[in-house]
Amino acid sequence: MATPIRRSDDPIQRKPQWINRQRVLILSSRGISFIMRHIMKDLACMMPHAKTDSKLDSKKDLSMLTELAAMKNCNKIVYFEARKKSDNYLWLGCMSNGPSAKFYIENIFTTTESKMTGNSLKTSRPLLVFDSSFDDKAKNPHLHLLKEMLVQIFGTPSHHPRSQPYFDKVFSFTWLKNRIWFRNYQIVEESGALAEIGPRLSLNPIKIFSENFGGAVIWENPHYIPPNALRRMMVMQSQKVHSYAQRAQAKEATKERKSLRGTDFKHVDPTDAVFEDSDSEVDSDFEVESDSEVESASQMSTD
Repeated sequence: MATPIRRSDDPIQRKPQWINRQRVLILSSRGISFIMRHIMKDLACMMPHAKTDSKLDSKKDLSMLTELAAMKNCNKIVYFEARKKSDNYLWLGCMSNGPSAKFYIENIFTTTESKMTGNSLKTSRPLLVFDSSFDDKAKNPHLHLLKEMLVQIFGTPSHHPRSQPYFDKVFSFTWLKNRIWFRNYQIVEESGALAEIGPRLSLNPIKIFSENFGGAVIWENPHYIPPNALRRMMVMQSQKVHSYAQRAQAKEATKERKSLRGTDFKHVDPTDAVFEDSDSEVDSDFEVESDSEVESASQMSTD
């Protein structure tokens, strides 16, 4: 193949500039489940501009995340926090003085677990699709802020060295039942249809803070119920059901006891019949022996 010839007056062709230098740090706390580890791997594979780090030991002092992101030269943070080995939380933070958001993760399905038919390239750029609820500033101002954070974190920058310069997948964010539902689809080349790839998860927003992992609370979800409160409600409900059943049984026992109060009730031991039968057999044998002795004595007297 012949090399292209450039004239002296032609401009020099330069490589496209990588202007949007977004880098995302993905890490977790200790004690996360294997499902959350798989979700982290799925997100790291879908985001070529992301970096991973080892688990964070401290759960109280989240300011260490800012130092770790600065060491990794990252300006966005995705932090998975596990509590009580069953409650999973997600933090999204921005290095430039916030804001940050905290979510409760629900309805988790990994890519391996979903077994969908979609299959996209690992380093291709995604199209981010949002529900119309994210654009309503008057009704949902917090969703407009979350949309901007999700775009900066999940959107692969143009001309990123690790990314491919085309789109073949879609990241969908839908607002339904006071939750953000995330889906990952492949754009089928032949028909342009969408084939789901995975993973699946829903994010229940809790709070939005003005600073990075702290500061004043900008917005708080009034519909959010902590998992501890849900478990306590379930226990109380089960106790109510059991107490009602116990009261019903006590009423039945009281009715039966009152019905037998005026009658002569004698407890009969079923093992007493065994001793009665044995005594009767011994008495019958004794009677037979005594009769035979009387007959033999009478015969001897006659002789």
